[in-house]
Amino acid sequence: MRARMMQGNKACAEGAIAAGCRFFAGYPITPATEISEIMARRLPQVGGKFIQMEDEIASIAAVIGGSVAGAKSLTATSGPGFSLMQENIGYAAMAEIPCVIVDVQRAGPSTGLPTQPSQGDVMQSRWGTHGDHPIIVLCPSSVHETFALTVRAFNLSERYRTPVILLMDAMIAHMREGVRLPELEQLEIWDRAPTEVPPEWYKAYVNEPQDVPPLAPFGEGYRYHITGLFHDELGYPTQRLDEINPWLSRVFGKIERGLSEIVDYEEDEHLDRAEVIVIAYGATARSAQHAVKLARAGGSRVSLLRLRTLWPFPEERVETAAERLHRVIVPEMNRGQLALEVERVVGKHKVVRVNRADGQMVAPDQILDAIERRSVGRGYR
Repeated sequence: MRARMMQGNKACAEGAIAAGCRFFAGYPITPATEISEIMARRLPQVGGKFIQMEDEIASIAAVIGGSVAGAKSLTATSGPGFSLMQENIGYAAMAEIPCVIVDVQRAGPSTGLPTQPSQGDVMQSRWGTHGDHPIIVLCPSSVHETFALTVRAFNLSERYRTPVILLMDAMIAHMREGVRLPELEQLEIWDRAPTEVPPEWYKAYVNEPQDVPPLAPFGEGYRYHITGLFHDELGYPTQRLDEINPWLSRVFGKIERGLSEIVDYEEDEHLDRAEVIVIAYGATARSAQHAVKLARAGGSRVSLLRLRTLWPFPEERVETAAERLHRVIVPEMNRGQLALEVERVVGKHKVVRVNRADGQMVAPDQILDAIERRSVGRGYR
């Protein structure tokens, strides 16, 4: 492994290439544009294809098409473009098309502060598209982790036949850190399972015997239909409940039964002895880590639970970690989005929010102040 200085957006692009991504469709937007620029250079070098689309709606549509054709496919955007992609993300969930969507969050609704960081798309990443559907959302806290979680995003997408969202923020995307990237042969790469049946037997959405049926690429002799409507095992629209309900059970079940493989977090060795816990993610976890270090130096019994998977939410671990504690601190660069989920799990009376939504980082001293307080309340806005 060779040490190098690398920007977060470049680490994302290189992680995608390493994972086997060979198709990118996107539209430039701050602070995610470097991912497009790098993929435009890198994909032709590895036999892949890059296309700049006319907008974000077309971008995600092209990515779905690239995946159906058999290519691991990626797009990258920020909040406004992510909003435009929501309908087609729902389409990919309904049609069970693997793809990866990178959202480099920036501050504010609308144009907001295009060059400033935010964590304001946490709830949009889970609930932005319409209807009931499962989703996987990963969130890195460093440049090296951006590379690793980009690879993991493709692995999970292919393994579970589902769109996966890599939820970055402008701070991680634009910072540069020294990293040691693994050699390609050291990486664990998951590819979509090939079908073992002849074309005349193939069903793209068969509900038995496994949760994730193989997805045969278009153009290789396998005939099936793709639609955004509820569909039967061949993909054709249906309104029959005996076909809709088994599909719902399987699509939600494949994620629920895979939680041990999907959910990912980092906890320190002090967690079982802590009196206060800080739950953080993304760039804010860096401030939280420093605040926890300062608090421990001052004698506080505090621990950090850093989330790398936001959705599915690591409900069981959060509940277990917080059940004997009086205070759970959730710092975020928003007005309290993931805190809502923490409050649902552990109770609102335990949670202290530390929030900023003005395009600035949550500072370590803000978190330290919350750690050292003796009362529990709504925290800081």
